[in-house]
Amino acid sequence: CEACCAYVLIVTAVYWVSEAVPLGAAALVPAFLYPLFGVLKSSEVATEYCKDTTLLLMGVICLAASIEKWNLHKRIALRMVMIAGAKPGMLVLGFMCCTVFLSMWLSNTSTTAMVMPIAEAVLQQLISTGVADTQDDSETVEATEDDYKEENLEKNQLELTHYTCSSSLVQTAISMPEPKKEKESKDSRYPTKRDHMICKCLSLSITYAATIGGLITITGTSTNLIFAEQFNNRYPDAKVINFGTWFIFSFPIAIILLLLTWVWLHFLFLGCNFRETCSLSKKRKTRREILSERKIHDEYIKLGPISYPEVVTGVFFILMTLLWFTREPGFVPGWTSLFQKKGYRTDATVSVLLGFLLFLIPARRPFSRAPRTTAGDGSAERDPDPMAPMITWKDFQNLMPWEIVILVGGGYALAAGCKVSGLSVWIGRQLEPMSGLPPWMVTLLACLLVSAVTEFASNPATLTVFLPILSALSETLQINPLHTLIPATMCVSFGVMLPVGNPPNAIVFSYGHVQISDMVKAGFGVNLIGVLVVMLAIMTWGVPLFNLTEFPEWAIDRNVTGSL
Repeated sequence: CEACCAYVLIVTAVYWVSEAVPLGAAALVPAFLYPLFGVLKSSEVATEYCKDTTLLLMGVICLAASIEKWNLHKRIALRMVMIAGAKPGMLVLGFMCCTVFLSMWLSNTSTTAMVMPIAEAVLQQLISTGVADTQDDSETVEATEDDYKEENLEKNQLELTHYTCSSSLVQTAISMPEPKKEKESKDSRYPTKRDHMICKCLSLSITYAATIGGLITITGTSTNLIFAEQFNNRYPDAKVINFGTWFIFSFPIAIILLLLTWVWLHFLFLGCNFRETCSLSKKRKTRREILSERKIHDEYIKLGPISYPEVVTGVFFILMTLLWFTREPGFVPGWTSLFQKKGYRTDATVSVLLGFLLFLIPARRPFSRAPRTTAGDGSAERDPDPMAPMITWKDFQNLMPWEIVILVGGGYALAAGCKVSGLSVWIGRQLEPMSGLPPWMVTLLACLLVSAVTEFASNPATLTVFLPILSALSETLQINPLHTLIPATMCVSFGVMLPVGNPPNAIVFSYGHVQISDMVKAGFGVNLIGVLVVMLAIMTWGVPLFNLTEFPEWAIDRNVTGSL
């Protein structure tokens, strides 16, 4: 029976790694091979494909659909960039902060797809202003190129600023729909090499920030959901992983990663002159930076005043977060203690309830006579239905990643087969020679192995294959399973060296600012930083948070029952 289960596991893993068929289709292999080989009944396999985390994801997607439909994400991103300013260093940091924040609640892919067009508009403003500096200005004033590089322009040059601003903005408006168009008068689309470096730095910073933001919450990325469900299935008595404990552990990791990644990218593409690129002083701003800030401000003005649907979406966003945090905080009784029966309500209950309400609440302000537009961008289309809800089923369908749902279900099915057939116990026995290694060494080897494999295979598929193996290894070596599972779950997200590593990489690569060599060089540093920071976390504040110094009772019980 162990051999049959191992065969199914290998076949599914090969399909996932090679992507010979779509990931979702490959995840259906256990659904027909397990019953054929007598490992699990068909009804037992079917129950593994829809779990609590599926409902949790559905509720989050409802909120994400409302955020995207009413342009709340664009308002948040532009506001944060306006605060940061247009200095290259601060501009990159501002985009990274807003991307991290959005990626906490939305998928990494959708966050990158939302933020990248905003960043592209700013980059095109920088490029078009640089072209204006080298072409238009030579016709209107007799000045050398060095004069324009000076931060303090003379009065006669200042008088021409308004003309140059208007001509630059016109050029931007024309070139915006075609951001990839090459400059006809030059071989390169960038006025200077520094402009190219700024484009590279900002583009890569967005995909890395999306990955970092996904680490913070259980719902931030599909791999976190896979870990939570498989861990709770394997160790039902643990009750240590919830939204609050995960956030407390991962939030400091994300902050450290954000700062170190920003420093690494700045050093790699912009150099070490942080004072020049990060100054907030208005006196140190160049004309191009002033124009870029004006462009960002104009984009924000186009959104108009904050609308009623945006307010409702923001309230639901805050309410969902608060209810997740206060369900079972651990140090004080949560709101679930108000109910008689314990253990019936999870984070998915909150998520689905608030997601369902978005289908009920009208998007039009109560007692308002003004007709409502169909989108939050001030479009002229009128909604004929005054009782139209915040989101429709079509809005939900457009964002719901059914492939990920089936992929996660396939992982649960594989885990269930490994448990019933005894394959996980057999794997654990084969790993007994590693018992002489200290726990930190086992964790480090697991992190390095997972982060290497995920560069070539999809993140969810890699984690689904490795979780049962690492669980069996931890039980065999008498290590708290969280000591290896949590770092491996985080490191599987660091597939950042190649465009095929994850979808955000591919999105950023498609804009044409970066080459594969740039991604490999920058991604290697980010990967190394990520593994070191995760190891630091699991060896310091992770120890008291999850009580990692002891082999817990819930793991001992699992070991005993699994060997029977």
